[in-house]
Amino acid sequence: MSTTLWIIIAGSIATYLTRIGGHLVISRFEHIHPRVEAGLNAVPAAVLTTLVAPAALSAGPAEWAALIVAGLVSLRGGLMAMFLAGAAVLILSRQLVG
Repeated sequence: MSTTLWIIIAGSIATYLTRIGGHLVISRFEHIHPRVEAGLNAVPAAVLTTLVAPAALSAGPAEWAALIVAGLVSLRGGLMAMFLAGAAVLILSRQLVG
């Protein structure tokens, strides 16, 4: 097997172990403190920010159009609608603009 495939396998195992480990630790507590729960609820937004921020800093017109559309759709639609709209605008504008 190639080195790339081994890296993908190791990364997927590490990701699975960290997810299941966090679940096992949290499941041992009867009550979760509201601050811990608020922190856990903020994780998806933090991860999304780490994915969007580098693209926004080095963005061209296609990326800015996708970010603006995704931001506008997020005001009314759900998370999946936001991702689909942003991806569609990004793909179309990259095809049209070049």
